[in-house]
Amino acid sequence: MTIHFYIARKFTWIFLGLLTIFFILMALINLMEELRRFDIDEVGFASIILLTLLKAPEGLYQLLPLIIVLSTVALFVGLARTSELVVTRAAGRSALLSLLSPTAVALLIGVFAVTTLNPVVATTSVRYDQMSDNLRSDGLNVLSLTDEGLWLRQGGSEGQAVIHAVRTNADATMFYDVSILAYYKGGGPKSRIKAKSANLIEGAWELHSVKSWPLIQGINSEERSTEQDVMIFSSTLTPDRIRDRFGTPAAIPIWKLPKFIQDLKISGFSARRHMVWLNMEIAQPVFLVAMVLIASAFTMRHTRFGNTGVAVLSSILLGFALYFVRNFAQILGENGQIPVLLAAWAPPIASVMLALGFLLHMEDG
Repeated sequence: MTIHFYIARKFTWIFLGLLTIFFILMALINLMEELRRFDIDEVGFASIILLTLLKAPEGLYQLLPLIIVLSTVALFVGLARTSELVVTRAAGRSALLSLLSPTAVALLIGVFAVTTLNPVVATTSVRYDQMSDNLRSDGLNVLSLTDEGLWLRQGGSEGQAVIHAVRTNADATMFYDVSILAYYKGGGPKSRIKAKSANLIEGAWELHSVKSWPLIQGINSEERSTEQDVMIFSSTLTPDRIRDRFGTPAAIPIWKLPKFIQDLKISGFSARRHMVWLNMEIAQPVFLVAMVLIASAFTMRHTRFGNTGVAVLSSILLGFALYFVRNFAQILGENGQIPVLLAAWAPPIASVMLALGFLLHMEDG
């Protein structure tokens, strides 16, 4: 048990050290990117720093499997150079038994990442997007999804408008049971519009079966109301912009993702992308365990055998290859070419089986 705790503690400290190094690197890269995107004289250096810190956790979360691979490589190369692996083997402890500690730590890291870091990363990503949009365009276009349907806010030279639709089609081009509240550029209400349906065309909403009420102080809005079969209402929104406003599934905390998927289905949007992401996040701890097993299969040997550099390079390249396969399966799942569960769970499980095969082949008992 003492050996298990020793290896687990060593692996944890190596992981935290690499995590800190990668965080600093990500922050520096993001800082350069934000300085390129924004004029520091206009937004201020404090805003640039805040954007950098908000963006860094997302990139770090994506690199988590790579950090696990590097931590495992560093752990077993260090143990081999100090002959600690030889001592544990001489004591009758097999290599597979020595893997229990780093595997358990990787599993706990994966569970912690999914349950705790995922909501943190989602919150910082949303905050980054909001702040970035505010600095670029004053946040004129906003979208939200609730039980009551779809809410949009658009802005332009003529003023802003709040748009509500009960549901929409999958590609966000046709909306049903639409209500629009238009405002003057100064901020006061201008008119209220209700339509049976609305088609989003180039630069405008094409409203059908429309009734509109002018919102002018001192007049009876119902008496001045008008009805039209078709009405054109200018818009700065596009279907792509509306879909992008949902953000990536990574921008939604995992605890809220099932409810969001349900709301997407009710509103008429395809929730397949979010379902794939949800299952991939749940499978994340298994994939991190696979990264530990893959890296250890090449590095759990004494340095006197030579070719340590080749072994380290092989483990890192194989880890990258499995990471690429996992992302490729995600794309196939999002496009509907393979089932959701297969896209999310097949790569981690296959990676674990492959790593165990390598370990059993290389372990001399």
